[in-house]
Amino acid sequence: MTAIYQSPLSSRYASEYMLKLFSPDTRYQTWRRLWTALAKAEMMLGLPVSEEQVTQLQDHILDIDYECVSRREKEVRHDVMAHVYAYGKAAPAAAGIIHLGATSCYVTDNADLIIYRDGLLFIRNELLGVIANLADFAEKYKAMPTLGYTHYQPAQLVTVGKRAALWMQDMLTDLEELDFVIENMRFLGCRGTTGTEASFMDLFDGDSGKIDRMNDMIASEFGFEKCYDVCGQTYPRKTDSRILNCLSQIAQSCYRMANDIRLLQHDRQVEEPFEKNQIGSSAMAYKRNPMRSERICSLARYLMADASNASMTASVQWLERTLDDSANRRISMPEGFLCADAILRLSQNITDGLIVNEKVIEKTVKEYLPFIATENLMMEAVKKGGDRQHLHEIIRRCSMETTARMKEGFECDLLSRLAGEKEFGLSEDEMEKLLEPSLYIGRCPQQVDRLLERVRPVIKGLKRESAEISL
Repeated sequence: MTAIYQSPLSSRYASEYMLKLFSPDTRYQTWRRLWTALAKAEMMLGLPVSEEQVTQLQDHILDIDYECVSRREKEVRHDVMAHVYAYGKAAPAAAGIIHLGATSCYVTDNADLIIYRDGLLFIRNELLGVIANLADFAEKYKAMPTLGYTHYQPAQLVTVGKRAALWMQDMLTDLEELDFVIENMRFLGCRGTTGTEASFMDLFDGDSGKIDRMNDMIASEFGFEKCYDVCGQTYPRKTDSRILNCLSQIAQSCYRMANDIRLLQHDRQVEEPFEKNQIGSSAMAYKRNPMRSERICSLARYLMADASNASMTASVQWLERTLDDSANRRISMPEGFLCADAILRLSQNITDGLIVNEKVIEKTVKEYLPFIATENLMMEAVKKGGDRQHLHEIIRRCSMETTARMKEGFECDLLSRLAGEKEFGLSEDEMEKLLEPSLYIGRCPQQVDRLLERVRPVIKGLKRESAEISL
């Protein structure tokens, strides 16, 4: 245990991949990769940068002397210039050309874009994992009748698989949004202090074509097809807002699913996985609390709130740049990614082992099916010569009487009550034959199949990985 505070996102919830992606090492090594790419492009476009200098920069991307950086930053109060200094110490032949023509946001902002892009691709794979688990679950239970609810009150029958399809459809929408965000990410490039590229107009003697080629070369090296058309010193902070809004939408979908599971677990119909030696309560040893679903809901609330940081930052950029976004973004952006990662890891774990208590579901269906079937019973009674309006009144009266009895703890006796009404014209045996649950699920199986037709090509070839969680 460490003696200083650690974010629970890093100590308990997020994956090793995401923790490494947002680590200082990844960030500052990416800065050095960007400085190397800039020097290489400048060399290829005719500026006084030698191959030896580029090679030396390339050879010293990983060996960052953080003590040197820390000492220098205390002196100059500038993190980027402290890293320029330390890089120059490691690659002395290139010390004079590091950061040539650039401003700090060349490394800080482009590195962020690279890290965010890679983080979104990882999130995409995790989201696909949840969708794939739900696809298997929906396929298996697409025709299993279960009681549906509106206002959390008993309503018509649905199926266990159809309900999972609702969750899956939300996440498919999130995937479409995520793909849009990834496909439309752009690179900042090296644009100067106010985004005018004035320093490179000087370096390249007014040759705009070389400036464009330089930015394209650097962007391509990091997997970006386009740069922003215009910008200030930074890339547009609308990008951050778009990213966090997308992660927030994923959190919303996972919250909805987890909250539904919590409700169903209360009714003992569906349960999240429960380990052999898991303790549900420190005091009540019999309990099986839906703690993973509760954790999803808890983390999702945090992420949905976190998204507002980016929208506020995007709205107060102050002309070409202001620094009051920096401290906020250092916290809100990485934690948004780590939180989304944690939510999806939990969601993968839960959907990989959802427990369906079929006997409980059947019992619940049987208890409420007489009420659900009353319209069909009325139609059958009409066929035998009954008056529809009079039959409706008999059903209404008998239903109210039955419900009142059930509230006192008695079993549902609606069918026997209706059979006792001579004018209803149906025996209890005749009505029992109309209580086949599969007659009351509508097109649930077909609806699930239709959604799965969209999902299967998306998850085809997905490499399934263990969704184990440590805590």
